Amino acid sequence: MKISSGFVGRSALLSSVAFVALTVGAGAQDRGGVYQLGEIYVVGSQQGEAGIGGATVTREQAWTFEKKTLDEAVNLVPGVTSTLDSNGRRNESDIFVRGFGRWQVPLTIDGVRVYLPADNRLDYGRFLTNDIAEIQIQKGYASVLDGPGGMGGAINLVTRKPVKPYEAEFMSGATFDNRGTFQGWNSYAMLGSRQQDFYVQGSASYLNQDFWSLSRDYQPTPGSLQPSGERLSSDTRDWRINLKAGYTPNATDEYSINFIKQSGEKGAPLNVYNNPPVPPNSFWRWPWWNIQNLSFASNTRLGEASYIKTKLYYNTFDNALDAFDNISYTTQSANGRFRSIYEDNARGGSVEAGTELIPRNSLKAALHYRQDFHTEWNDNRPTSPAFRFVEPKQNQSQTTWSVALEDTFHVTRDFDLIGGISYDQYWIGKAEEFNSTTNRIYEYPKGGSDAFNWQTAAVWRYSDTAQLHASVSDRARFPTIFELYSTRFGTAVPNPNLGPERATNYELGWKGRFVRDTKLAAALFYSDVRDLIQTVQVGPGLTQTQNVGDGHYYGFEVSAETALSQQVSVGGNYTYIYRTIKDALQPNLRPTGVPTHKAFLYMSWRPIERLTITPSLEIASDRWSDVSTNPVQAFPYVLTGAYTLANIQASYKVTDNFEVAGGVKNLLDQNFELAWGLPQPGRTFYVKARATF
Repeated sequence: MKISSGFVGRSALLSSVAFVALTVGAGAQDRGGVYQLGEIYVVGSQQGEAGIGGATVTREQAWTFEKKTLDEAVNLVPGVTSTLDSNGRRNESDIFVRGFGRWQVPLTIDGVRVYLPADNRLDYGRFLTNDIAEIQIQKGYASVLDGPGGMGGAINLVTRKPVKPYEAEFMSGATFDNRGTFQGWNSYAMLGSRQQDFYVQGSASYLNQDFWSLSRDYQPTPGSLQPSGERLSSDTRDWRINLKAGYTPNATDEYSINFIKQSGEKGAPLNVYNNPPVPPNSFWRWPWWNIQNLSFASNTRLGEASYIKTKLYYNTFDNALDAFDNISYTTQSANGRFRSIYEDNARGGSVEAGTELIPRNSLKAALHYRQDFHTEWNDNRPTSPAFRFVEPKQNQSQTTWSVALEDTFHVTRDFDLIGGISYDQYWIGKAEEFNSTTNRIYEYPKGGSDAFNWQTAAVWRYSDTAQLHASVSDRARFPTIFELYSTRFGTAVPNPNLGPERATNYELGWKGRFVRDTKLAAALFYSDVRDLIQTVQVGPGLTQTQNVGDGHYYGFEVSAETALSQQVSVGGNYTYIYRTIKDALQPNLRPTGVPTHKAFLYMSWRPIERLTITPSLEIASDRWSDVSTNPVQAFPYVLTGAYTLANIQASYKVTDNFEVAGGVKNLLDQNFELAWGLPQPGRTFYVKARATF
């Protein structure tokens, strides 16, 4: 099988750096359509800015660069990369922010945490971008006011809000593989109204992909379960509805009720090297993967200098995983085959209050409270007439709360000092497990822990167009129920006393604007990571999660954008990051999923008034990936994933309200893997259109 080498990726990177790497700048948008009650607090920024070390991806950028899902969109910004989960078996997309993954970087929608108490294995490929106004990404410094868990940053999806008395938008598109075969389609519709004292909005998104195809350079190894052409089990379907109603009695106050429901199903492509699969029950499918969120948000002004914000929410998460006998995906009768079902719900809320009554100070405080309830059971060997067994439901629960205080001292009009502290605590209320030998439910010892967090920053706006900032943030994150109690199908020992892991993140950054609308930015970052939760061997065939890892993540980001003329602008960014993790019990341990070098480059060319052509390059060096074989290799890691992806889109505004576009992704049909044995899509064509009223 032909895989792009790390040398090719590094050579392309050196060439791209000479070009001057830069930040995404195409397609600025009016922030009037941003649901501001759903924004997280961004330290050291004016409204709509990314803040200390942060970044923002707009829906206009998602349209321009054809990023239909969250995991695709975040690759546009420096310091952030998406990848497959560590061995790719689950077909889940993970996001790393300066080396921190989905367990250390909370995901929120309109400021409400999306959290799966069992294992928090969020699949970022399930979150569609059509109804998202902005993606807020905080890197390293995530404010303690936004709640617990922000050890390595935070990601917030801010939805849209209507700005016109009556408005609508409709979008639709289709994709085709490198042989011209139809792969799937997606669509989006939104209706909204903004009146003097209220607003209402409803939207629906849908993505249906029957398959995607491998590069023509892919050649199956002898005996591989994956032939050339269409990727087996690569189908996916997702839809989401978003309903919003708000009351605005005056210019400062706002009260809103929001309802979001999304549902999905997908396959799980097999490793192209292993036959039989490792483990043998890897013939997986997700028949449903559903999230629902009902929330209330408010902002009330108290006098001329104070405010209070509230959020109340009720979330549900339901999913199921099927393990089949073989590649026909029809029966589940062999030993180790199952339908695993999760049913979760969470309820909670937060209160944030702030005042500027104290001279030269902006003082804020926040209280967060959340209860998570997890129910799981297995339907074992469901198609076996003789051996089918349905487990009784097992319940776990977890309560988490946090109190935070932050003050911004305005030393001068142009210089701010920020300090924040928080105290977080969680405890397990129920921890049931089923013993298949005794056919009884028993309960593990209940765990719990607490953590004190602190952070400080300085921001100096030394001119109207430039600023310097420096920050230190010391944050912890608590273990999941999976890390505390999971037996991994009888191969692991629970650890209810597992403690939190912690990181101290340092950053020094600068950004400025110059003539011809040129923007430059740079940042140095370093993270000291302690008590990392790692899986270690504790006996023959037995593992346990323990706080045994320590590490260092460090690197830098540079970005720029400029208008070369009225018709041409260029932009992009470059990131260098290096990670080391030391674990005395695992001397060969390698941190997976993050390339050392990453860059994004683009050009926007408007040869005539209504036509815009946007070529772009996405570049990454190789990254460590797990190698899953039977027997297990002495050094179970491999470097893979280097790529240079050329993309292009042409967009034509037929009228001011109607636009059509088409393009090609992976124009050179490069064959590459993000995880060992899991090649990615080859050349893909797309067409799309949108109408706004």
